[in-house]
Amino acid sequence: MLKQILIDQCRFLFFREPSRNIATHWKQYLVFGVVITWLAGIGRYWDNPRAHLFQHLGLGSLAYILFLSGLLWLLFYPLKPRHWQYRNVLVFVSLCSLPALLYAIPVERFMPLETAQSVNAWFLAIVASWRVALLVVFLKRIAKLPSLTVAIAALLPIAIIIVGLSWLNLEHVIFNIMAGNDPDTLSGNDLSYSIVFLLSLFSALLLPVLLIAYGVLVYNARQTKRE
Repeated sequence: MLKQILIDQCRFLFFREPSRNIATHWKQYLVFGVVITWLAGIGRYWDNPRAHLFQHLGLGSLAYILFLSGLLWLLFYPLKPRHWQYRNVLVFVSLCSLPALLYAIPVERFMPLETAQSVNAWFLAIVASWRVALLVVFLKRIAKLPSLTVAIAALLPIAIIIVGLSWLNLEHVIFNIMAGNDPDTLSGNDLSYSIVFLLSLFSALLLPVLLIAYGVLVYNARQTKRE
C-alpha cells in the first residue's frame, strides 16, 4: 500500500490523475499526508532560533492544514463544486506538503547570508506556485468548476492567507522589515518574508475586489441551482 501511495503522491505532484485507491483508501493517504506535513513542519523550523516550541515540534504545520482545509471547504462550498467533502479537501491539502521539505535544507549553514536569503526566497516562490497550480487543477479536475470561477475563487483564499500571515507576523520579521532589521536578528528567511510583506500589501488592495467577485459567483450558483 505504501508503494502505491508513493506512486500516487508523485502522480499528484506532477498533475497526473492518481489511482482510484485514493478514494477507497483515503484514510491511509491522509495518514501519509499528515506525516509528511509534520516532518516538513519540523524541518522548516529546526534551525530557526526565533521559532516557538509548537513550530519546532511541527504542530503549527498540522494545525495549518486543518485550518486551510476548513477555509477552502467553506469558501468553495457555496459555489456547488462536485465531490466537495471536507475529507477530500484535507487529503488534497496534506498531499501538497511534500514540496515544503525544501524549507528543511539549511542553506544558511553553507552559504553566505545574502545568498541563503535569495535561495530561501526561491524556495518560497517554487513551493507557493506549485501549490497554487495544484489547487487550480484540483478545482477543475475534481470539483468540476468553470475556469472563471476557479480563477477568482482560487485567488481569494490565497489573498486571505497572505494577509493573515502578515498580520500574525509568524516569523517575527515583518515589523522588523518596516522598522529596519537589527543585524543581530537577521536570518536566512528574512528575504522570503519581505516578499510576503509586499504580497500582503497587494493582497490587501485586491481582497475587496475578490470578495465582491466571489459574492457574484455565489449568487449565480444559487440562481442556477434554483432554475
